[in-house]
Amino acid sequence: MLFNSIAFLLFFPIVCVLYYSIPSRQVKARNLLLLIASYYFYMNWEPAYALLLLTSTLVTYTASLGIGHFEEKQKKKACLISSIVLNLSILFMFKYYQFFSSNVDVVMQLLGMRIYFPEFNLLLPVGISFYTFQALGYSIDVYRGSTKVEHNFTRYALFVSFFPQLVAGPIERSNRLLPQFRQRHRFDYEAVMAGVRLMVWGYFMKLVLADRCGLYVDSIFNNVEKHNGGSFLVASLLFPFQIYGDFAGYSLIAIGVARVLGFQLMENFSRPYFASTIGEFWHRWHISLSTWFRDYVYIPLGGNRVGRLRNYFNLLVTFIVSGIWHGASWTFFCWGALHGMLLCVEKAFRISKTTYSGVEKLFHWAVTFVLVCFAWILFRANNLSEAVLVIKGIFTHLGTPKPETANFIAIGLALTLLLGKELAEEFKWPIRNIASESGLVRHIYLVLMIAYIILFGVLGGDQFIYFQF
Repeated sequence: MLFNSIAFLLFFPIVCVLYYSIPSRQVKARNLLLLIASYYFYMNWEPAYALLLLTSTLVTYTASLGIGHFEEKQKKKACLISSIVLNLSILFMFKYYQFFSSNVDVVMQLLGMRIYFPEFNLLLPVGISFYTFQALGYSIDVYRGSTKVEHNFTRYALFVSFFPQLVAGPIERSNRLLPQFRQRHRFDYEAVMAGVRLMVWGYFMKLVLADRCGLYVDSIFNNVEKHNGGSFLVASLLFPFQIYGDFAGYSLIAIGVARVLGFQLMENFSRPYFASTIGEFWHRWHISLSTWFRDYVYIPLGGNRVGRLRNYFNLLVTFIVSGIWHGASWTFFCWGALHGMLLCVEKAFRISKTTYSGVEKLFHWAVTFVLVCFAWILFRANNLSEAVLVIKGIFTHLGTPKPETANFIAIGLALTLLLGKELAEEFKWPIRNIASESGLVRHIYLVLMIAYIILFGVLGGDQFIYFQF
């Protein structure tokens, strides 16, 4: 069920009415309702894949009970390893098996040998990477002792499957979200309105900004042989805003939906294109994922508590894994590796966001933005050969960009609204936030934003980009 679908716009109010009709003291009944609603939400894509969600839940729940039960460290570790291996094996089969087998087959043929792998035509379950990482994070935290074992299965199952952030995050930590399922959430009009405002802004970012940009970007990147460098350049400058509007928009809707129900989800984006270094960009972009890799991959590898070369290795490995997490493709591998190498360069030359100010900071911001946009070409291209064609076209055959199907007036207005809002937030300009005004002004703002979305949004129910991950 997509957030930007009629089905969800009917589903969500019904859940809210049922949820708040149950007295706040009946926390277990409310949790059971949310659990049923979450599985119904997920099963709207493919009912059979709810079994995978349930399997991941059962595996991590059982393993964590074992970690909490045993006194011997080896037995605790065995439970944790079992949880990691089983979950990653499921993820591998559905997401990486085809990529792995096809590449091994190519290498074997070059060596004059042949290996026949069994064929599996498996549809990638929506959100499998997100809920797998969230569940694994819980197991690891229990092993480390930073989270208590959750004995209530309904509560834990809801933590893994909570529908606002189930299929595309934010990837929540157990010590932040799980305790909220024990609390009594009373109806709070101000919190509900705050959630609705977040949802409306998220819909604006998705339907107006992202999907309008996507009309042009997709027409270019899906037909690279028919276009010139000018079109590639425009598409490469629009894609960063397409993916930002798409994913940050989803996160805002998710956070808003949760807020309406009384829950607090973590911030996932913090004006990433204002970053003046690649390191700062990753402190602002997809925060829940970048901190997950920091805590569960980078730090266990040794982080920055090792020698310089080993630290560079740790960074590179972490970002290559991050790239592959996004998809089983060499484009994602190279995208992650490029970001890892850029971070190593920043470390080597001691470049940080506090190093420069004024004109120098503006220069570093421009360099960072260009590098991020360049890396996004690898992320968006359908394969490496097309990525090379796009990059080569930008530098050798610029030409006049083709107009295609984009509404550049609508895109320009959306970018202006986004830039104005984020500039005010970034530099803390003393501008009154009309969305936080009380009474009539606030309601007029919401009505105008909804009208703007209806007039300029792409209302075809396009899937969110990160659903494929």
